[in-house]
Amino acid sequence: MKHLKSVERPAVIQAISEARDHGDLSENAEYHAAKERQSWIEGRVVELEDKLARAQIIDVSRMSGEQVKFGATVTLIDEDTEAEATYKIVGDDEADVKSGKISISSPIARALINKEEGDVVEVNAPGGLKTYEIIKVEWK
Repeated sequence: MKHLKSVERPAVIQAISEARDHGDLSENAEYHAAKERQSWIEGRVVELEDKLARAQIIDVSRMSGEQVKFGATVTLIDEDTEAEATYKIVGDDEADVKSGKISISSPIARALINKEEGDVVEVNAPGGLKTYEIIKVEWK
């Protein structure tokens, strides 16, 4: 957001000013492109400010319990392949499957919420129905 406000916004204002100097705005592609960019920047700033206003810090190290909740690290076994996988349930903006972080709104996380070690869950994944056993719930 800092970059948008301190670099992008002033640059697009300058581009609009320069495009205005070229005369007739109705046929000025540079002007229209700069105005479109300005609109996108302002929308993005509003979106980010709203997210920051609603954000809450959750200290996972102070959480505990046997049930899977937001912030839990869950180890699963795929009942078809016997493959083991460990995922941390995080917010949508933090999700990165390659680093083992899945979104709270993903199909697998939704299936895991409120379940415990030993429970078996079925997940409607893009590749079809998958069945997992929860072997460990941790808070780290």
